[in-house]
Amino acid sequence: MYLVDCKNALKSLEGGLPIIFPTDTLPAIGCLPKFSNIIYEFKKRDRNKPLILMGSEHKNLIDYVHESAKEDYENIASKYWPGALTIVIPASEKQTVNLTSNDLTIGLRIPNSYMAQSLLKKTGPLLTSSANISGSKGSITAEGIALDFPSVKILGPIPWGKSSGKASTIIFWKKSGDWRLIREGEVLVKELY
Repeated sequence: MYLVDCKNALKSLEGGLPIIFPTDTLPAIGCLPKFSNIIYEFKKRDRNKPLILMGSEHKNLIDYVHESAKEDYENIASKYWPGALTIVIPASEKQTVNLTSNDLTIGLRIPNSYMAQSLLKKTGPLLTSSANISGSKGSITAEGIALDFPSVKILGPIPWGKSSGKASTIIFWKKSGDWRLIREGEVLVKELY
């Protein structure tokens, strides 16, 4: 297992390699947006499945949100982040280079994890997915994940703090004031009901 601190994680990321790190839900594998293909390769993930862009604060992700959805984004983000909520929202025309979806939307999240936020403050936003081989359950410990990804560096120190082990709630923006539930998780978004 290759353990790294935030500084050395940044060097690996800048070299086009992914990093595994803990979040408040499931451990994540992340890369700099310009290297998104690497996650698909390591996870053996279907390239039609989008990745999630994680940041350390919601203001770091606002430039990725389309103008038409910014007010609703700010409203939801300020209430529920950091936390186990992923927002799928129309992407800004300026940021389409970072899209991994086919429908010009982007999934955004701010994890409620000190280690994840420390990493994201150093690296800037990272494209992420859960740290497992696609189709398999995967582990929630660094030791277990290292078995699936023996060559990927892991953010230390370990053991990591407690996480829920459950995937985040996912909501989708339809139009002004109109959100839809995609996947139920621990966060209940009252704006949906």
